[in-house]
Amino acid sequence: MSRLALLAGVLTIAAPHAMAQVPANDYPTEARADYVFGCMSANVQTPEMLRRCSCSIDVIASLLSYDDYVKAETVLSTVQAGGRRVEGLRSTFATEMVRTLRRAQAEAEVRCF
Repeated sequence: MSRLALLAGVLTIAAPHAMAQVPANDYPTEARADYVFGCMSANVQTPEMLRRCSCSIDVIASLLSYDDYVKAETVLSTVQAGGRRVEGLRSTFATEMVRTLRRAQAEAEVRCF
């Protein structure tokens, strides 16, 4: 068997496995744009910051599904608002969701800023 045929066979077997590891791009464009606008508003509005903020949401999207991102952001915004309803969001599950988001944000900070 030629090397080329062997390589093609290996790639055929490995391709489905490699594809399964690539996270789906499930963040809507509007959510990505909203993140970038907020990031730039919190920093400076320059082309360099546009690149860094875009990189940041791309890193977060590679580490966290959009559904998990929305849940964690909802918990954060609700906790910041305060009130009696917040107590239920201080559960271990909700706290872990926020920790996961914070880890993704920290990774994005390291890679992009």
